[in-house]
Parts: sequence; C-alpha cells; structure tokens
Amino acid sequence: MKKIAAILLLCISQTGCLVVSAVEGVTDVAIAVATAPIKVGAAVVGAVTGDDEDDSDSSE
Repeated sequence: MKKIAAILLLCISQTGCLVVSAVEGVTDVAIAVATAPIKVGAAVVGAVTGDDEDDSDSSE
C-alpha cells in the first residue's frame, strides 16, 4: 500500500512540471507566430529599398 501511495504522490508532483512545460511551449509558439510577419515585412522593405551606402559609393 505504501508503494502505491508513493507512486501516486510522484505522479501528482509531475503534473505540475507537465503544465509548466506545456505553457512554455505555447508561449514560444505564440511569440514565433507574432514575430514572423514582422521579420518578413522587414525583409521585403529591405529588398525593395536596397542599401543607400552602395548607391553613394558607385556615384563617386
């Protein structure tokens, strides 16, 4: 009976770790989803505008 109680106690204590891990995973995904459009938008703007430094060097 003591073994069953010990196993149940260990299982209950591990559920807290599982919840923390799940919350961390969800927040990581949410942050990645939120920042992806910003990175893509910055890349598009960078590609369209180009580097101003390269243009000024070629005119000299």
